[in-house]
This record gives sequence, C-alpha cells and structure tokens, in this order.
Amino acid sequence: MEKNPRLIQHLTAADYTAEPFRMVILPLGSLESHGGHLPFGTDALTAAALADAVAAKIPGAAVLPAVPYGVSEHYREFPFTISLSFGTEIAIITEILESLHREGIRRVFILNGHDGNIAPIEVAARTVKVRHPEMRIIALGAWWESIGPILPDGFFEVWGGLGHGGEGEMSIGLALFEELCQPEHAEGRVPDLPVFGDLKWCFSELTDCGATGDPTKGSREKGMKMTEVLVGAIVSMLNDAMERDWNYGLKG
Repeated sequence: MEKNPRLIQHLTAADYTAEPFRMVILPLGSLESHGGHLPFGTDALTAAALADAVAAKIPGAAVLPAVPYGVSEHYREFPFTISLSFGTEIAIITEILESLHREGIRRVFILNGHDGNIAPIEVAARTVKVRHPEMRIIALGAWWESIGPILPDGFFEVWGGLGHGGEGEMSIGLALFEELCQPEHAEGRVPDLPVFGDLKWCFSELTDCGATGDPTKGSREKGMKMTEVLVGAIVSMLNDAMERDWNYGLKG
C-alpha cells in the first residue's frame, strides 16, 4: 500500500512528532442502498475522497478514517442497510471530538456525506463546543445541497441534481470511484415534495427502486466539475478561517 501523508491511519507516532497536524478533517458516511448503480458505501467513499482532496490543499491538515456507518433507519426497507441509532452516532462523533481535544487538536472540520448524520453532528458538536470553548469546529452537513448555488445555472438537468443516488450523487461517484459504479443500472424517482416545510419520510414512501432524482443524467464530467467547485469552496472557507484564527466574533 502506498503511504498517503494526509491520512492519519497511514502515519506513525514518529511522523506525528516530526510534523504535528494543525487541523483535522472528520469524514462521515453510511452503509445503505443507493440503488443498483452506486455502492452501499457511497456516502463514506465520497466524504473520504473529498476530505483527502481538501487536505491536499491545506498545509497542516490531516484526515481521520471515514466513519462508515450512520443513522440509516429511514432507508432500511432497501438492502443492504447497516444503521446506528441516533444515540450511538452522537456518542461516536462526540467521543472522536473529545479524543481530538485530548490530543491537543483545536481545529476540526466535519465533512458529512449522509443526511441521517446531520442531527447527530449538531448535537455532538454543540456539546463538545460548550464543554471546550477553545475548540473550533466547522461542519458541512449536506454538501449535496450546498453545491447547487455555487455551480453554473442550468448545470443539473433534473431536480437540481438532488436525490439519494440521483444526478449529482451519480456524477460525483463516477468522478471519485468510477470503478465501483454501475451506470447501466441507473434508475430513480422524482418525488413531489412540499416546497415549504420539511416532510419526514421513510425512503420507501418516495421511491420503489432505492434511489430518487435521475441518475441517468449523471456523468463523470459533471462529477469532475462538482468536485473541483466543492473542494475549492471548502478550501476557500478553511483558508479564511485560518487567516482569522477561526475567530468570527466581534471585532474590537
């Protein structure tokens, strides 16, 4: 295996002593069906690949192993779903953050790849922040929603690229781990969700094929552009944070 100096699991205590990390990126994923065209680990694979790409552009940044499981009970009627409870996910994120604090890390970026992890991230990060006010934590809870406004108008063809296994996720999968994708099985459904308000659903109420949106509109070219734009936006945000020492308070 080739050593990647940005991945903490590849490093030794000697490496860390010689060159300590200034910031740590925590990727979060899940293990669940994304239809017949994307691997079960899509969310973790995406978060891990994006985290490594970001770390490559941020001196002193290092990436933790992606947490491969998340809160996925709402997908359980489609195989192959391995889910954690909300309490377990909150505990995992909290204890990772507490461990980082113990190790002297005070700057953490959480890069999430799965919708079910959004609420646990909020609870865990707020809890640790209150316990340790000196901790600086930034989270990107839903990259698939954040990316739309920073792409050119009309970039996506269907439903703004949204969907679980939809156009956007299919595209970024083809860009980041094409060898694991099977676009010949691409199929999705576009649900008629309310424009105002947040409908709480079980996934089987929205689709009969394990995917929403239209993955047939996905392409590697779109995924490459998505990756470029998203990584660029994250790097810009983190560079700004570092320039101000992650201090966004009132200026005296």
